[in-house]
Amino acid sequence: MNYSPLLAPVVALVAWTLVIMVWMVVARFAAFKKMGVSLGKVPAGARGVDMDGKAPNEAQWKSHNYNHLMEQPTIYYAIVITLALMGMDQPVNIWLAWGYVGLRVIHSLIQCTVNVVRYRLLVFGLATFCLLGLTVHAAARVAHDCLGW
Repeated sequence: MNYSPLLAPVVALVAWTLVIMVWMVVARFAAFKKMGVSLGKVPAGARGVDMDGKAPNEAQWKSHNYNHLMEQPTIYYAIVITLALMGMDQPVNIWLAWGYVGLRVIHSLIQCTVNVVRYRLLVFGLATFCLLGLTVHAAARVAHDCLGW
């Protein structure tokens, strides 16, 4: 079966997100155990964010990163799938798509371990430039095809 090579980094980022989810669950359960919290003691409607300031920061960092992987990457998924549907799997778009994934993995590793904001911000900014490049390419194609530019 033929498919756009742009879809491989999409699959990779989904897989990475699932890795972070498992890491988050393991870290949280370990923290809860140390805190004497069992699932039976968790109040109805409780959310993970309710543990901020109560659970060790290191355990919460994984949760925060998982939440971050539910935010900006949703735009990434939309634009990369759009490019794939447009047949725009030129090498520059493939590199930008993989660059975004690689930078998000680095961002995750920083946030889940040392969580130094200035490093996270730098990597986040670089990933955002990759996303911007992908978006500009898709927008240029739309402008060309729909507006005759």
